[in-house]
Amino acid sequence: MADREQPVTIRTRKFIRNPLLGRKQMVIDVLHPNRANVSKDELRGKIGELYKIPKSHISVFGFRTQYGGGKTTGFALIYDSPEALKKFEPHYRLVRIGEASKIEKASRQQRKQRKNRSKEHRGTAKTKGSSKEKKK
Repeated sequence: MADREQPVTIRTRKFIRNPLLGRKQMVIDVLHPNRANVSKDELRGKIGELYKIPKSHISVFGFRTQYGGGKTTGFALIYDSPEALKKFEPHYRLVRIGEASKIEKASRQQRKQRKNRSKEHRGTAKTKGSSKEKKK
């Protein structure tokens, strides 16, 4: 379908200037009739055009579509500089917008199993997966 050509209207509410965090904060209402939803990347671009700011300074999150569709409400932060964005935005949101790379680590279950395996070898040299000595 031609969803990209459908018109999208953006309205801002509760606009606040936050100088301590170097940003502008607002609630975003997105009106998108005849369209399922609008991507966050597209919204960042449209907000950037609206406020004449590069979309690399914008973070959007927390969007909920109203029952029946056609209207979505979320939150937007416009940072004054990329340094403020990197300093104050949570790491997971920086990963979402491509400003940081994801930290690769073992799954939660694997980490717990490794912790419990090391508990079995308490007081001995901790080598990974060494067999347990049993005394009779």
